[in-house]
Amino acid sequence: MNARPASLRLYSLAARLAEPLAGAVLRARARRGKEEVARLGERLGRASSLRPDGPVAWLHGASVGESLSLIPLARGLIARRPGLSIVVTTGTVTSAQLMAERLPAGAVHQYAPIDGPTSVARFLDHWRPCAGFLAESELWPNLIDAARQRGVRLALVSARMTEASARGWTRAPAAARALLSAFETVMPQDAASAERFAALGARLGPALNLKRLGEPLPCDPDILAALRDAIGLRPVVAAVSTHPGEEALIAKAFRAAATPEALLVLIPRHPARGEAVAAELGALGFACALRSRGEPPGHGIYIADTLGETGLFLRLARFAVMGGGFAGGIGGHNPLEPARLGVPVLTGPAVFNAQALFDEMFAEAAAIAAPDGSALTRHMAGLLASPQIARRMGEAARAYAERQGAALDAALAQLAPMTGP
Repeated sequence: MNARPASLRLYSLAARLAEPLAGAVLRARARRGKEEVARLGERLGRASSLRPDGPVAWLHGASVGESLSLIPLARGLIARRPGLSIVVTTGTVTSAQLMAERLPAGAVHQYAPIDGPTSVARFLDHWRPCAGFLAESELWPNLIDAARQRGVRLALVSARMTEASARGWTRAPAAARALLSAFETVMPQDAASAERFAALGARLGPALNLKRLGEPLPCDPDILAALRDAIGLRPVVAAVSTHPGEEALIAKAFRAAATPEALLVLIPRHPARGEAVAAELGALGFACALRSRGEPPGHGIYIADTLGETGLFLRLARFAVMGGGFAGGIGGHNPLEPARLGVPVLTGPAVFNAQALFDEMFAEAAAIAAPDGSALTRHMAGLLASPQIARRMGEAARAYAERQGAALDAALAQLAPMTGP
């Protein structure tokens, strides 16, 4: 970026001065389980994998949701460009574990380098990507600047900008223009994001919401069969990606709504919270079994505090309660994961991060909003008492999910040529 604004120059200087402290900070994070000790070098740009021969495209997503949404894009690029390799970077331990399980052949995961000049340079000099596709709102100034200086063709895909972020960038318009000018195209998730990016000077491409794409979550068929045998004919409610405060609300609503034989499966967004969730619910009088301990589902609440098994429990569920919509500040989670498996969705009111998706699903009777605990109790009771209504909602949810793939073809038509001739 020529003639970088003063604010970005100051940011780079501060990052350079702070970078020598990064190792100590990362080691402290590792002690808290926030980093992998064996892979701390990746966060400083030191690759743990050899660069393959031929062209390499680089995909980046911050955390679990963003990284999972990149998998259809990775598959599409590899299918269109035989010989293309993919490096996917993310910033969290959980996302790294999921990428190890789900990335297609020809793709490798690395932790994203911190946004320090030296770390960024190490990463880019090793991988030498021909193109970089950053997801949602990952605007790291040093990373973007260094990539463009090396001739990496950049796109911001499934781009999202909240109103609060837009207000912040309007206070530094020169910095926003400089960063966004590095991207050949910005593919916005929704109309509101498109307006905000355009106002800041971005070159807009076709709309693309990667979180609307994807295949049904996987599961082990043998484990699924064993769980079906253990649960029998009991109706199952799966509460997916729950956050602190939501488990108690959902458990209380379930107790008020359910018949004694029904089973509630709680799947915390962060599996490490399983023990804490069990303790909290135990204090409220709920009997809990934890999957991480190898305990089978009983007649209380089953806490599925294991990684990568959401698809297993959604296949058993009559309906799903999506977490993130009842807790303040989260903004909801992707309802298409249950929808792809034909599972109807109940959600709380605060789903601003997926509002367009939910609004469309509400309109098609594929999802229901519960503004509070009493409404959640009422809707849970109705779907448990009327399996035929849940089945019709599930069919509507699956049909809606299957219609979401068309945007990927339009995006790939523009993105694939960026990876070379």
